[in-house]
Amino acid sequence: SLVLRFCKDTFSDSQPPTIQASFLDKPMTVGDKRVNLAIWDTAGQERFHALGPIYYRDADGAMLVYDITSHESFVKVRTWVRELRSIVGNNISIVIAGNKVDLKSRRAVNEDEALEYAKTVGATHIYTSAKANIGLDEVFTELASSECKIMHLSNIRPLSQPSR
Repeated sequence: SLVLRFCKDTFSDSQPPTIQASFLDKPMTVGDKRVNLAIWDTAGQERFHALGPIYYRDADGAMLVYDITSHESFVKVRTWVRELRSIVGNNISIVIAGNKVDLKSRRAVNEDEALEYAKTVGATHIYTSAKANIGLDEVFTELASSECKIMHLSNIRPLSQPSR
């Protein structure tokens, strides 16, 4: 839902979960650079867990999304961070998105716990809501900005530039 809202500005309460993976891209400006975010949305369900590493290998950044109304979904973020670090190493930008902030009255994940965890793994934490269109520009801009900084410092391949 976050990727569809960001890339196509659409939202549906009945949006089915991602099956395996889907790909979308979106051009955007980061500072004075025009970049094209190539976004792989991978399934979070356990039955598709084995597919994750296929997409992690060439990733420059990752947005790990949990539902603030489900502590179990937050626990899965810890697993994904460990997997990312073991496969990609430390040269990957990680942004953790606490989604469904529009349902904060049903919060099941402690705010301090989420923010502290992000800090301990060197990730940025941003609250989002695909439904209410909250924090999406912020979360994707943060991810793209972090990727650009890491690429500049590490001389790893740049984000693809859209043709003019």
